[in-house]
Amino acid sequence: MFDGTQQNPTRRIVSLWFPRLSSDRFLRARPMEGPFALTIMERNANRIYCLNVKAEQLGLHQAMPLSDAHAFCPELHSMPADLHADQQFLLALRRWATRYCPWVGLEGTDGLTLDITGSAHLFGTEIAMIEDMHQRLMRAGLTVRIGLGVSRGAAWALAHYGKTPAPDDMQAALAALPVAALRIERKIDVALQRLGLRRIGDLMTTERAPLARRFGQGLLLRLDQALGVQPEEITPLKDPPHYAVRMSFPEPIGLCDDVMAGVKRLLVKLCDRLATEGHGARILLLSLRRVDRDTQEVELRLARALHDAHRILPLFQRKIEAVDAGFGIDQLRLMAPQVEKLPVQQLSHVSKGGKDQLDDLITRLGARIGLENIQRFLPADSHIPERSFIIAAAAFSEPSNAWAHSQPRPIRLFPPEPIAGTGSRPPARFRWRRMAMTTGRAIGPERIAPEWWMADDTWRSGLRDYWRVETRQGRRLWLFYTPQNPGWFVQGEFA
Repeated sequence: MFDGTQQNPTRRIVSLWFPRLSSDRFLRARPMEGPFALTIMERNANRIYCLNVKAEQLGLHQAMPLSDAHAFCPELHSMPADLHADQQFLLALRRWATRYCPWVGLEGTDGLTLDITGSAHLFGTEIAMIEDMHQRLMRAGLTVRIGLGVSRGAAWALAHYGKTPAPDDMQAALAALPVAALRIERKIDVALQRLGLRRIGDLMTTERAPLARRFGQGLLLRLDQALGVQPEEITPLKDPPHYAVRMSFPEPIGLCDDVMAGVKRLLVKLCDRLATEGHGARILLLSLRRVDRDTQEVELRLARALHDAHRILPLFQRKIEAVDAGFGIDQLRLMAPQVEKLPVQQLSHVSKGGKDQLDDLITRLGARIGLENIQRFLPADSHIPERSFIIAAAAFSEPSNAWAHSQPRPIRLFPPEPIAGTGSRPPARFRWRRMAMTTGRAIGPERIAPEWWMADDTWRSGLRDYWRVETRQGRRLWLFYTPQNPGWFVQGEFA
């Protein structure tokens, strides 16, 4: 028999459970009255994933098919769930919870675990700390249930199935909870209830050897973890690095040269840290605080991730010249909100100045028209002329040398334009774009078959026989003939 006398009363764990995390997050941004639910596709059906209190009061529940929910509650409002946004929101709550203690970890997808051992006195008492947590979360529009225990398992059990008891009643409170509070599998829970072991107290007064033989050591491990006999650590997440530096001035500045000098000093400090950690800044945000407390912001988007202060500094010049300094600037703050891991490069005496100059040019042009509007062509894996390339933003892609074709391709490609012609060879004379053309030389044919696995209306005519035609008027055209549906077309022009 087990009496739980070995538990460590000095350790104090708090479990925060957000039973409506997804719906609360959504309704914080878009409040609405009436029943509401978030849905997810599961087992070939759209099912309820999370719902608010009004929807539960009408008899709806999680995992219920959405069609059945609308039959029970026609006024139900529903939206698809965003699991990624929920996870990011939970991470934000984890950062918020570090105001109570430094050891905060995630508990599944809807909870947090806090080790408040030695931290409760900062708020007076444990009860005062828990009440502060509850009030702040309720004001934020979040539904939360809080459990306090001597172990992670006990806190989780009390948050999900019970109430936070006084320290003297901890073991009695755990004994009254159902066995499902031990975080065991559903099939083990059902089997224990069939044996009459419905409460944790029933397990505590039962011989351990038969339980181990019947259900394995996992059940006893969960029991020992809840009672604090077996330790269960909390692994706090590492906060992401924050790349930001600031500088305050005893006297306000307003000249562009003075601001650039300050930015240079900040850039050197920021880039040294980025270089040490092997990262490069992709976006830089400069905040200039004026003496009237107004803030001017300058954003610089780089074509490549950099940590070279000498290259970045001139790129700020034009934007800083447009800043309204007002009565003066008394603080500069430089932040890198987006950074990228830089690949390890082999040191060489060969200069890469040409590529660096191109990246700087893309950055300067992108500051005026947007980086996404500076584009380049990249090869695609298709023998269809229209699909043999893709257009990508130059700042977010690398040039490719894989333009391998057994036959030449025109420098200009446009939608097929019909011309008059008969037979399988290029017509001797034809009119194209209101111009009379005479064929001087024709090279071909190059037969291209359609990709049957791709639906494309422009290739419904079947095979195409392509010809390179040099006209006596000096135009070098790319013509094709469709033998299955006879006709001639011009699709491109060579240089």
